[in-house]
Amino acid sequence: MFRLRMAVQHFFNPLHMYCRLKDMGLAGTTAHKMCRVYERLIYRHIL
Repeated sequence: MFRLRMAVQHFFNPLHMYCRLKDMGLAGTTAHKMCRVYERLIYRHIL
């Protein structure tokens, strides 16, 4: 169960999301803004 929780934490981590958005071709500033909003509205409530 611990490994699953760690995998979910990593996958939904805002920094991980930022890297994946950059890999998909988004500009750095756009990806940063999206991840900042995601972190404040969603990620903090998940953990």
